Amino acid sequence: MLKIFFMSFFFFFIIKKWWLVYVSMMLVFFFLIMYSCNLFMFSNLFNYLGMDYLSFSMVLLSLWICSLIILASFMLYNYNLFPLLFLINLLFMMISLMLAFFSMDIFFFYLFFESSILPVLFMILGWGYQPERIQAGIYLIFYTLFVSLPLLLGIFLVYFYFYSFSFIMFKDMNNLMLYILMILAFLVKMPMFLFHLWLPKAHVEGPVSSSMILAGVMLKLGGYGLMRIMKLMMMVSLKFNFIWIIISLVGGSLISLLCLHLMDMKLLIAYSSVVHMSLVVGGIMTLNYYGFMGSLILMIGHGLCSSGLFVLINLMYERLGSRSLLINKGLLNLMPNLSLWWFLFLSSNMAAPPSLNLFGEISLLMSIISWSKISMMFLMIISFFSAAYSLYIFTFSQHGMFNKGIFNFNNINLREYLLLMIHWVPLNLLIFKVDYFFIWF
Repeated sequence: MLKIFFMSFFFFFIIKKWWLVYVSMMLVFFFLIMYSCNLFMFSNLFNYLGMDYLSFSMVLLSLWICSLIILASFMLYNYNLFPLLFLINLLFMMISLMLAFFSMDIFFFYLFFESSILPVLFMILGWGYQPERIQAGIYLIFYTLFVSLPLLLGIFLVYFYFYSFSFIMFKDMNNLMLYILMILAFLVKMPMFLFHLWLPKAHVEGPVSSSMILAGVMLKLGGYGLMRIMKLMMMVSLKFNFIWIIISLVGGSLISLLCLHLMDMKLLIAYSSVVHMSLVVGGIMTLNYYGFMGSLILMIGHGLCSSGLFVLINLMYERLGSRSLLINKGLLNLMPNLSLWWFLFLSSNMAAPPSLNLFGEISLLMSIISWSKISMMFLMIISFFSAAYSLYIFTFSQHGMFNKGIFNFNNINLREYLLLMIHWVPLNLLIFKVDYFFIWF
């Protein structure tokens, strides 16, 4: 199986047509779906590679988002902004992400976990818009590198105890130092409140492709890593996880309030990602069944929803030259057909039915409230203001008088409608197969 899997990637480098690369990615995607294996435990693909339902879900999400990035980045191809380099960079990132999720070995996971940062950095520095992208790249690298060395030390400490890097060999170690060393890298990656400052900068300064991959998959690496390593630290986690839950809930409440006075649409969606990830951190840290399941569902739902929102914002940016809500007003008059997509994605962002976000948030609410009833107050604030800032961005952008300074305007083409639809359909139809997410743990 692995031979066929890797052979498919070699075709990418000799292909000059973007749509052929897209089709190839979809073929790999459907090949993985058809690959029958026992996903209740790690099914071996190769020496250090395997998958269960958790990694299988994340790999499919990675393939889906990476293929959509190709559809979203046709401006690079039209203006000849080094499209071949962009494709190679994207493919390197996709392979890094897939190997990170497929790794049954924590050292290999660390290796690919860290190497997946580089393509995002190259995207921001190479295809970003403003000179401030250099500062955003520095933030991204330093936040990540600052906590990656402790993670490496923690991995070697695990090897010292078990003489193995394999996830399957992990047992509870009850070691506070290991807990601190290993958990920080994943909290920064998610990112949790207080470690989140790199994310808005990376989103705002990067192109749409980097925003899609960051919101769609990269943040989920943190949640995936937390789920994997909690097996090592159950006893310590029961004592100290309350710290992270409190920080996440308070931080999520504060940032959801902050979202209500932001004028940059991309910044607003970036901060809303932090709010959603704070719920995911809270769910994982409760260490119960519904917390883990809700976290997985919300991660996949958020990956599709926020990626679609970044695509919508990019469509506006390409046409109006601004992401500000002061410029992007009255779009209902200009593009009434696109207003439907704004409504659909923003309603999913506020966890309206039938989106995956709804089911994920319900599971997480049950999980966190069962941990402490006091948390209900913060969860009410987060839920209410999530709906509030979603309505805020919809009403400000769609209603009112449109900008009189618009001289020429391209309508939305078929490729862009297709791109939005491919985001929205799995986000809302997977709710009918939600039992799939409840059987891996």
